[in-house]
Amino acid sequence: MNRQEIKDVILEIIQDIDEDSSLENLKEDQPLRDQLDLDSMDFLDIVMELRKRYKLQIPEADYPELASLASCVNYLEPRLRDA
Repeated sequence: MNRQEIKDVILEIIQDIDEDSSLENLKEDQPLRDQLDLDSMDFLDIVMELRKRYKLQIPEADYPELASLASCVNYLEPRLRDA
């Protein structure tokens, strides 16, 4: 997967979790939880959906790497390169 495909997947997962999210004005370098109405359970839902779709194990210690859209893409890009 390339960077844009990863970004699209993340946005799709967020939209599935919170249908009322407005993703048009999302700033890629700002924390997602500050911009969207995501709580810790929503965040875990994102992690679990990535795990389910791509058999991707994300250790809890790495969760801070998924704070913003840009950091999600940076973290996931090498792990999903062959997906």
